Amino acid sequence: MKIKYEGPRGSVPANYFFAIIVVLLAAGCHSSSTSSESDSSEEVKTPVTVTTVSHTSIDDSIELNATSTFLQQNVVKSNLNGYIIQSNVKFGDYVHRGQALFVLKTKEAAAIGNAVNRLDSSFKFSGVNVIKADAPGYVMQVDHQDGDYVQDGEQLAVISDTRSFVFVMNVPYEDKSFVSIGKHVQLVLPGNEILNGVISSSLPMIDSASQTQQYSIRINTSKSIPRDLIARVKILRNSVQDAQTLPAEAVLTDETQTKFWVMQLINDSTAVKVPVTKGIEKEDKVQILKPQFDPETKILSGGNYGLGDTAIVIVQKPQKAPTDSSTEVKQ
Repeated sequence: MKIKYEGPRGSVPANYFFAIIVVLLAAGCHSSSTSSESDSSEEVKTPVTVTTVSHTSIDDSIELNATSTFLQQNVVKSNLNGYIIQSNVKFGDYVHRGQALFVLKTKEAAAIGNAVNRLDSSFKFSGVNVIKADAPGYVMQVDHQDGDYVQDGEQLAVISDTRSFVFVMNVPYEDKSFVSIGKHVQLVLPGNEILNGVISSSLPMIDSASQTQQYSIRINTSKSIPRDLIARVKILRNSVQDAQTLPAEAVLTDETQTKFWVMQLINDSTAVKVPVTKGIEKEDKVQILKPQFDPETKILSGGNYGLGDTAIVIVQKPQKAPTDSSTEVKQ
């Protein structure tokens, strides 16, 4: 028994009807498959920013700490057994060479007073002695005051010798080749005040704990600087006047930081991996020793992290900062 479909133009066999439906379904599936394959063939483009090499001066330096101190101190001592009848100094005073510091009187003179002079007017005996400063400096310590009894050789005060004022810098042994006697350096004090100094001497010994060697730095200034002030000293290791440099973010490295490379744009949308040899690295700049790039070569500086070789990218134009003229003020 054959089933017929009664259409507007007559009867059609049912098997023809079903065959048409199958063809339509197959055509739809093929169209869907083609569309899916087309979508998957479109590669993802990573948005990036680019830069070029520049030729500038760059230097490699280290910063070390240096502490102000006085290498020598003058100890003021009594030169007799007696009493201090006058003290002219106090802690923190600045004294000049030859300035009177203490006036002492022997205990014999204090005991007999002017009795000897009354017995023999030709004999002049006072028993008074004035102790003066041997060198200029600051009074760091005062041990006695007026009326104290002191013995011969007893310490009366301690005065720092300003002629011996230096900054002492601790230099790691591996960096001592960059430090030499007579080398000019700059010291940065707290508050960013800068002083010029010269390395004047060194100790022929190494600190066993820190493996550092001490160097003294003399400064040329009339300004009073306190002891134990810590300054930063910049020591130049190397300097290149015309170095090929890139921004630090353009140079990539592996986990061990032994291999370095950049992503170079070879056409409008393809970036390739180019190994590089680094030189001096300072703040936001890196010197590139090899290879030598053309000034027009475009290097990825943003969006480059994690990209593989021959990556498909899209270069973004840098956004301009808004200006005041572009803002309309409505009244």
